[in-house]
Amino acid sequence: MHSAPAAAPGAEPVRARRAILLCLVLAVTALLIRLGVAVLHPGGWTACKLLLLACLCLNAPWLGLSAATGLIGFCIRMLASDPAAYVLPQLARVGTQRPRLRTAAAVCVRDEDVAGVFDRLGGMACAIRRAGLADRFMLCVLSDTASDAVAQAELAAADRLRAAGGVDVLYRRRARNTGFKAGNVMSFLDQHAGRFDLMLCLDADSDMALPTILRMVAVMEADPRLAILQATFHGQHSRALFTRLFQFGHRYGLRIWAVGQAWWQGDQGPYWGHNALVRVAPFRAHCRLPPLPDGALILSHDHVEAARLQAAGWAVRVLADDEGSTEAHPPTLPDYLARDVRWAAGNMQYRFLLGRPELGPLGRLQMLQAILHYVLTPFWFAMLPLAALNGVLGGAALVPRGALAALLLTGWLALHGPKLLGYLEGLVRPGRAFGDPWPALRHSVPAELAYTMLLDPIIALHKAWAVLMLAAGQGVGWSGQTRDQHRIGWGDAARAFWPHTLAGLAMLAAFASVSALAGAVGLLFTAGLVLSIPFAALTSRSGWVARARIRPARAASRVDGV
Repeated sequence: MHSAPAAAPGAEPVRARRAILLCLVLAVTALLIRLGVAVLHPGGWTACKLLLLACLCLNAPWLGLSAATGLIGFCIRMLASDPAAYVLPQLARVGTQRPRLRTAAAVCVRDEDVAGVFDRLGGMACAIRRAGLADRFMLCVLSDTASDAVAQAELAAADRLRAAGGVDVLYRRRARNTGFKAGNVMSFLDQHAGRFDLMLCLDADSDMALPTILRMVAVMEADPRLAILQATFHGQHSRALFTRLFQFGHRYGLRIWAVGQAWWQGDQGPYWGHNALVRVAPFRAHCRLPPLPDGALILSHDHVEAARLQAAGWAVRVLADDEGSTEAHPPTLPDYLARDVRWAAGNMQYRFLLGRPELGPLGRLQMLQAILHYVLTPFWFAMLPLAALNGVLGGAALVPRGALAALLLTGWLALHGPKLLGYLEGLVRPGRAFGDPWPALRHSVPAELAYTMLLDPIIALHKAWAVLMLAAGQGVGWSGQTRDQHRIGWGDAARAFWPHTLAGLAMLAAFASVSALAGAVGLLFTAGLVLSIPFAALTSRSGWVARARIRPARAASRVDGV
C-alpha cells in the first residue's frame, strides 16, 4: 500500500472546532424540539401529536447541522480577508512557479453531447498551449459510450483536437462499462498512470479555467499528504428559468456551506467525484472498490473513495472558491428529480459500508449524512399530512400561534440558512456578490425564495416516494442524465405530477376545513404540490427569465486564458 507522508506540524485544532459545531447543532436542535413541544402540548398528547413530535425530533439535528455550518461559514466569510485560504492553509504556501507535477485532465463520457464535451476540452487545450504548459498536461477522454455512432463522433473529435497540436490527447473507449464511472477511472489509471502524477477528474459537463487548475496543482505540490483537492463549482449559463433560479440560490448557499464545512472537517473533507484533483498513487492504492455483500457494485463511489483515503492517513480537502469551476445543472424539474432518485439509490447503498474497518470515522459520518439526507425525507414530509390530520381531529384549536410561528420560522431559517446568509453577505459586502449586487439581489432573491417555497414540497414528496420504493426493493437504474435545455409540455407535466397535485389539494382541503388561518398556513406548504404541473411546464421555458429579471449568479467574465 502507498503510505501517506507524516502530518505537518501545527495542524489546525479540528477537535475544538468540532466541539463548537456540536454545541451549535445541539442548541438549534434543542430549540426546535422545545418549540415543537410548546406547539403540540396544549390539549394533551394524542397519537397524531406524538408522531408529529417524533418526526420533528428525527429531523431537528439535520436542521441544526445546516444552521450551524451556515453560521460558521458566514462568520468566516465576513471576517477573513481570504475565506478559502482560511480553511485551506496550503494556499498560503502557493506561489506562481511552473508546475512540477504532470496532470491528466480526464473527462468521463457515456453517450454525451460530443460537441459540448470537446468544445470545453478545446478551450482547455487552447489555454494550456498559450501558457506554454503542454509538457505538464495531457487531455484524456474516458469513454463508456454504448452507441457506436456516438463513439465514432467522439473519436473523430479527439483526432481533430489532437491535430490542432500543442497538447497530448488520449481517447480510450471500453467495450463494457464494468464498475461504472469508478471502474472506468481505475481501469484508465492502471493502464496509463505512469505518464502523470495527478488526475483532474471531470464529468462530461465540467469546465475548469486554467488559472484554477494551476492553483490546485500548486496546492497539491505544497502538501504531499493531500490525496484529493475538491473544488467547489457553480452552474453554467442557462436560459431556462428552473436552472437559472436553482443555480442562483445554489451558488450563494454553497459558498457559505463549503467554507463552514471545511472549517470543521479539516483534512477529512468530501469528494464529489468531479472538478477535483486526485493524486494518482494513493488513489490507485486505496480506492479500488469491492462489491457490496449482495454482489452489487457501488454506485456513489466518491464518498467511499474519500473515506478509504482518510483511513489510510491521506488528506482530502476542499478549495472553497468556485471561480473558474463549473458544471451544468439539470434543465427542468423532471430532470432534477430523476437525478435525485439516482443519487438516492447510490446513497442508500452506504448502509452496507458503515461498519467497514477500512473507512475513516469522519468518512463514515459523511456517508451516514448522505443516507439520512434521503432516509429522513419520509419523516420530514409526513409532518405535513400529520399536521393536517391533527387539525381535522381538533388538535389545532389550542395551538399557541406565537409558538407555531416561531417553530415554522426557525425551521425554515435553519433549513435554508446557508443560502440566506449568502444573500446577506452579498448585501453587507457588495464586493463579494456575483456581479452588481443590487439588481441581482433585488429581483432574483424574491423570485428564488418563491421558487424554493414551491419546489421544497415537490422534492420532499418525490424523494419520500423514491426512498419507500428503494426500501421495497424497487430499482431505479443508473442511466445518464439530461443536460441540454428542453421544454416540458403541459401533457408531459400533467402525466408526471398529477399525483403531487392531488396530494396537495387533499391536504390543503384538510387545512382549510379547520379554519381560514389553518388554510392560509397550509397553503404555504402545499402550494408547490397544487401548482406542480404549471410549475414544471413554465420553469422549463426561457422567456420567463427575462420577464422575471433573473440575473445569473456568475462573475462578469471568465479568466481562462483563452
